[in-house]
Parts: sequence; structure tokens; C-alpha cells
Amino acid sequence: MQASESINVLFLLLGAVMILAMHAGFAFLELGTVRKKNQVNALVKILTDFAVSALAYFFIGYTVAYGSGFWQGASTLGQHHGYELVKFFFLLTFAAAIPAIVSGGIAERARFHPQSAATFLIVGVVYPFFEGLAWNDRFGVQDALKTVFGQPFHDFAGSVVVHAVGGWIALAAVLLLGARRGRYNREGRVSAHPPSSIPFLALGAWILMVGWFGFNVMSAQRVEGISGLVAINSLMAMVGGTLSAMWLGRNDPGFIHNGPLAGLVAVCAGSDVMHPVGALAVGAIAGVLFVALFTQTQNRWKIDDVLGVWPLHGLCGAWGGVAAGLFGQPWLGGTGGVSLAAQLIGTAGGIAVGFGGGWLVYGVLKKLVGLRLSEEEEFNGADLSIHRITATPERETNW
Repeated sequence: MQASESINVLFLLLGAVMILAMHAGFAFLELGTVRKKNQVNALVKILTDFAVSALAYFFIGYTVAYGSGFWQGASTLGQHHGYELVKFFFLLTFAAAIPAIVSGGIAERARFHPQSAATFLIVGVVYPFFEGLAWNDRFGVQDALKTVFGQPFHDFAGSVVVHAVGGWIALAAVLLLGARRGRYNREGRVSAHPPSSIPFLALGAWILMVGWFGFNVMSAQRVEGISGLVAINSLMAMVGGTLSAMWLGRNDPGFIHNGPLAGLVAVCAGSDVMHPVGALAVGAIAGVLFVALFTQTQNRWKIDDVLGVWPLHGLCGAWGGVAAGLFGQPWLGGTGGVSLAAQLIGTAGGIAVGFGGGWLVYGVLKKLVGLRLSEEEEFNGADLSIHRITATPERETNW
């Protein structure tokens, strides 16, 4: 028996609220990782970017992805208990994750309003273009993959559509922005910038972990599609990512709290088709991938990706797209219905759209208005330079 429309609305609304809460996780993860003089900016960026994302997605992005907008009367929009409106809210929380991902990569030296402009363009055009390809069969791409390989590109909850696209956009932004002042010197040495607050970093990770079960499970979008397999696979991938990051990261708390996120990023795509043991393996590999590539990018390649969002989201998301095609196969305990070739092509497409679109958006903004704070503003910190207040003011006005 199918659930009533009203129950489906409530189901999807609860998922939207859980993912909305994840944005607090993004905020506190960034706040705990950056230096104290940039904590306020971390909080403000995430909230402001969400608001800008809502406008961009409502007026442009949702139409780009799904070919429908909200220009009818309220009585029409409210039909079926307003299910389409709640679906927009749910998908908006996914779209707004893109600038939240980027924010962590460009932290501590990016100008505020150019980032808001980039958010509008990314959520209005770049992200929904690929979202439409993957989740709405736009332009016949999925049909072509199914014809050639027997199955379309499968991404149940956004390993590639959200995380890989967001991570590769962030890489483009980080490369165009350049490293933080004093991070690397001419002799090749690296100046460590340790996290300002491990407790806040951990709080952000925990909020994200809890909200992720709404991110994955509620991607069914209707109660009749809900699956305990998705929930347990998410759990097992989270555990695998935690333990492998703890092992390879030598008990470093930053790695330990990002490890479960790496596992959850990777399992999104195939969480509905994998065996729980397969999900455990996918998460464990993602944890190793994050720790190894975070260290490589920061110390060897001198890419100053502050929160490691490219390895965490870009690479682990791409791994998740491929992993769905592997661990979704019946011979590895999966349910079947996936093609490794289609997964490879779809994942490559997400990388191309993310990096190419990110390079275009941030490249144009860099030429027109500039992306970076001045040296003095960066030295003083984004909190004082942009918001005129620190997270913990040390003096009060005396009358």
C-alpha cells in the first residue's frame, strides 16, 4: 500500500531539515579547522551562501535541472500537499552543499562578496546542469549510456552529483586563489596552521554524520522507497572511514573526524545497491584516500586546500561513483543493475563539469573583481577585515 501524499511530504520535509542541519556541521567543521582570526567568517559564509543558493536555485537552478519553475499561483503550487515545493527544499539543501564545500577550501584568504557571486553562478547554472544530466535524464545522456552499456549512470544520493562536483569546483577555486600568506616559503618548507578548536571541529563532524542519514536515506524521496539497506550501508561506510583514517593518520583527531565523512561521501552513490560488507570496504578505502591525498596535496604539491575538500569530496566522491559500479555487482554481494563503464563515464563527466565550471566562474571573477583579501587584511584575519569583530572580543566599551 502506497503512503499518502501527506506522509510523503512530511518524509521529504524531515529529510530537508536534517540536511539543512548539516550546514551547521559544515560551519563548525570549518570554524574548528581555521585559525581563530577567521572563525566568524566561517560561520557567516555558510549561512550567507545558503541564502544566496536558495535564490539562485529557486529562480534559475531548479529550472535548469528539472525544466519547471514556480511561476504558477499559490493554489497550483500547493497541490498534492505542496510535494513539489518540499522536493525543491530538499534538493536545495543538496545544491547549497556545493558552496559549503568550496568554502572550506578557500578559507582564510577569500573575499566575501566575490564568493557570494560565485555561489550564485555555481548553484544557478554549473551544478544544476550536471544535476539535470544525472538525476533528470536531461539531454539524453542517461538514455545513451543505458543503450550502450545496459544501465544508466547510478548515483543514488550524490557521491558524484554533489560531492565530486563540489570538490572539483573547490580545487579550481583553490588553485586560482593561491596559498595563504606564509603557508609555503621559498626553501620549500611548510608552515603548519593547526586547527583552532578540535572540539568545534569534532562537533561539526558529528552534526554532519547524523544529518547524513537524512542525506542518504531520504534520497528515496517517498516513504514507499525507503530502505534500511541504505541506512546500514551508510553506517558501515562511516565506520570504515573512521577506522582507516585513524590507522593511517596515526591517531590525528583531524583525520579521525574527517574519516567518517570520507566514508559517507563515497557510499552515497551506491548505498542502495551494495552489501554492508562492501560498504565497509568502500568507506575504509575512502578514509585511506583522504588521509593520503590530504597529506600529498598539502605537503608535496603545495596546494593550500584548508579543509582538504578536494580529497574529501572531490576524490572520495569520484571513488564513490566508481565503487557503485564495482560493489553493486552481484558477485560482490550487490543487488546488480549497475554498469562499471557507465559509472566511469558519469564520474568523469561530473569531474569535467565541476572543474571546468569552477575554473570558468572563479577565473572570470578573478579577472573582473579579484578573489583575495589584501596582505594586510589576510594578516589581520577575515573576522576583523570583513566583519569588524572577532569570535572572542577581548575588550569592552568603557563609557
